[in-house]
Amino acid sequence: MKYFKMVAVLLIALFTLASGIVSAGTLDNVKKKGFIQVGVNEGLFGFASPDAKGVWKGLDIDSAKAISCAVFGTPDKLKFIPLSSQTRFTALQSGEIDVLCRNATRNLTRESQLGLNFVTVNYYDGQGFMVLKSLGIKSSKELSGATVCVLQGTTTEQNAADYFKKNGMEWKPVVVESTTAIVQAFASGRCDCLTSDASQLAGHRVSTGKPADYMILPEVISKEPLAPAVRHGDDQWYDVVNFAILAMIQAEEYGITSKNVDQMLKSEDPQIKRFLGVTPGNGEALGLDEKFAYNIIKHVGNYGESFDRNVGASSPLALERGLNALWTNGGLMYAPPFK
Repeated sequence: MKYFKMVAVLLIALFTLASGIVSAGTLDNVKKKGFIQVGVNEGLFGFASPDAKGVWKGLDIDSAKAISCAVFGTPDKLKFIPLSSQTRFTALQSGEIDVLCRNATRNLTRESQLGLNFVTVNYYDGQGFMVLKSLGIKSSKELSGATVCVLQGTTTEQNAADYFKKNGMEWKPVVVESTTAIVQAFASGRCDCLTSDASQLAGHRVSTGKPADYMILPEVISKEPLAPAVRHGDDQWYDVVNFAILAMIQAEEYGITSKNVDQMLKSEDPQIKRFLGVTPGNGEALGLDEKFAYNIIKHVGNYGESFDRNVGASSPLALERGLNALWTNGGLMYAPPFK
């Protein structure tokens, strides 16, 4: 009996040690090295692409900046690592990156077999099809027999195969390896149609340099909740990344923007005082500065501001909010209480 008690104590000690190592994980590591390694798209307009000066911009880039603000109080403690659709998850699993902000769809297989945890969705999307206007096609139901460009290592190929089979249509997939290559393949006429998430199609259309020549067909054939991802087993880092994204959503609901956030520090609303760190508690719970949400909104803005400048009305994509509107406006963007 004494032997079994000793074994039990040893196992508990080992479990406690392992738990301590996990909880100390990524957050402590990024603080020690002084920056966050972020996996991003190789170049997708509106979500992650460098401008003429080499400055990365986009909705996913703003998500990464929010995480940097939460951890360091500034948006620029980031090292962007462009990744293909084939290498993005391996880079996260191997520890090459600390977080993946690369328009990745959350699904069962990725969260279980690949050992990933997706945080709050930063863009609700769905797969569609884009064609040349000159073809005169008005619906994806008219695509039987078409050659279709699809990106390797994504969910789009299976979604398209399911869609064509379901509707009794034939198709010829042209599998392309990278985001840049798929735009080139489509623009050069290698395929009749390009299929991807609708937001990506909007970005690709701009990338062709002749957006007026192309049209995105009306059908949406899948659900694509896009979200940043972290590795399994590091709950503290998951919480930090998750609530950094949620802070942008909650700020929009409160009416807090990058322009009025300093004035909002004087608010007497107890919820806003807690949210902005005037009343302490939230920062300590996450292992962050009490003003982590303030820093995010000050330097990056709320979700609506980010959406508008990157993919919305103030951008060449001019996408409507749709499902990405706040829950109070009929959308799906909803943050749990910050308390």
